[in-house]
Amino acid sequence: MADPARARRLAKRISTIVASAIEYEIKDPRLAGVTITDAKVTNDLHDATLYYTVLGSSLDDEPDYAGAAAALDKATGVLRSKVGASLGVRFTPTLAFARDTVPDAAHRMEELLARARAADEDLARVRQGAKPAGDADPYRQDQAVGTSPDGAAGGGDEAGRGPDAEDAGDRDRFED
Repeated sequence: MADPARARRLAKRISTIVASAIEYEIKDPRLAGVTITDAKVTNDLHDATLYYTVLGSSLDDEPDYAGAAAALDKATGVLRSKVGASLGVRFTPTLAFARDTVPDAAHRMEELLARARAADEDLARVRQGAKPAGDADPYRQDQAVGTSPDGAAGGGDEAGRGPDAEDAGDRDRFED
């Protein structure tokens, strides 16, 4: 029976073991900027996926994703042996590495938010001295029922017909 809590604990332990091995034991220079960010283990405890990011050597330097992926692929057997020796479980899970794209997406979202904030500030500057183009109150005010536009009571026209009589006459014309 699958135990998700055990899978989470095992994933956390595997990520710690692999991160430590990458940092201290494996001497591949392509792994210098690799950081293990997350690990997922299937509920049957047979497969583990480790997510990693690659940091550039300087702020302007683009990370070497292909080199890091090749180095991790090459070191998978050694890392699995270290995981198996450290865990003490009956079956050592297979290791798969996947590049973590969450930091890239977060960086992109921060750029978009900064651009939106700048646009909002520009709009606020433009609106500071602006005045409405029309009247101060551009909405039509409904007049009280039973009053004509000139303010007289009655609501009908000179012929004595009520306001609904005109609508009925229009309906008669269109029904023909």
